[in-house]
This record gives sequence, structure tokens and C-alpha cells, in this order.
Amino acid sequence: MLILSVDSSATPASVCLYDDKVLAEYYINTKLTHSQTLTAMIESVLQITGKQAKDIDVFAVNSGPGSFTGVRIGVSAVKGMAYAMDRPCVAVSTLHSMINNFLTENAVICACMDARRQQVYNAVYRISEGREELLCSDRAIAIDALIEEIQAYHEKVILVGDGAELVYNSCKELNNIVLAPANLRYQRASAVAMIAAEKANNHKTITAAALMPSYLRLSQAERERMEKQKG
Repeated sequence: MLILSVDSSATPASVCLYDDKVLAEYYINTKLTHSQTLTAMIESVLQITGKQAKDIDVFAVNSGPGSFTGVRIGVSAVKGMAYAMDRPCVAVSTLHSMINNFLTENAVICACMDARRQQVYNAVYRISEGREELLCSDRAIAIDALIEEIQAYHEKVILVGDGAELVYNSCKELNNIVLAPANLRYQRASAVAMIAAEKANNHKTITAAALMPSYLRLSQAERERMEKQKG
């Protein structure tokens, strides 16, 4: 099963071609917008592996949370390709994809993305003997409130994501808190592909029409509009 996966949910972007293993992965972390780079990245992984868009069986994407613009670009790209090829899709939580580097740990993995306004997008998993247990579903939460919850864990807690350092700097005096190393801290398209493969094998795909972004909260423009209406 050939899977093309995309992540553009934060500043970095990546594309992966996967077929029971990573065939190719393209990762960049530049100031160029994802609308400038994503199509070229997709074309590159197809060309270098000798594949064509019609060969792809499943399209997958980190559908959020994350940057509103980045998530929208990634989801739109995948929807367009899946429509054109008449292929199924898999929507993957950005926060879920972050834990993929830690499946050999026995620890609590706390995924955090900077949501501004002293908040993070967050989900919490426990990894034990290679098995993952969801402790808290995707949400937006104040950093102070998250730290209060973290204090209840007496096991090793690994912070991952682009909001991990924000949380760590506020609770690093806790002995069981570990900041994930930078090379393992962020989401990648290869993790999206691995999660998508498992979902597809369990018949948990969706149509291109059903694929939608998951923002978790209103955009700044929507919040400002609502505040004006209240005023």
C-alpha cells in the first residue's frame, strides 16, 4: 500500500512516500511559505522514487491542530490530489504524530504546540512496552493549567512539540520532566504515514470530501470579529 503523507502544520514542512517502509522523505525548515514549497516537495519524492500520483493508494495529512494557514494548505493539497485520483484519505492528529519517535520509551509523552496567548495545543499519551494509551485527547489549554496536571504524574514525562520548551521553562524544577532533544521534538510526514498505514489497514480511511482541518479553537480574526459584535 503506497501512502503519500504531508505535514505543514507548523514552521517546518515535510512530505513522505511510504510502502511498509519510508521510501523517501523531504523535510525543510525555512521561512518560505508552505504554498511555495509543498507542491515541489511532493513532485520531488515521486520523481526520485520513480512513482506517479496515480500509483498512490492512500493520501494522509496532519489535519491539525497547528498553524491555521499551514494546516489549511496541507489539507487542501491532499484533498485536491485525493479528489483527482479518487483515492481515500487519512486524517492524522498533529499531536499524535509527535509521539512516534518515543514508542520505545516507558514514559508519559506530553505533546505541546505553541497556540499563543499563553496556551498550547496539547495531548497526552502513556507509552508502555511499545503500546500507546491516550490519556488526554487533543485540546487547547493554558500552560499553567497543563503544568498543574503534569505535577500529578510521578513517572517520566517527555515534552515534545514546538511548545515543549515553553512548558519546560515553566516547570523544569520538576525532576521527572524531560525536554525531548531537538532532532526528535517535532512532527514529520514519516510518522503521519506510519499512523495512516495502521488506520488504512483497519479500514479507517475517509473520503476527500470528508477530510477537514481540526483547529481546536477559533482563529484570531474570528475572535476579533466576535469581540466587535459583542461590543
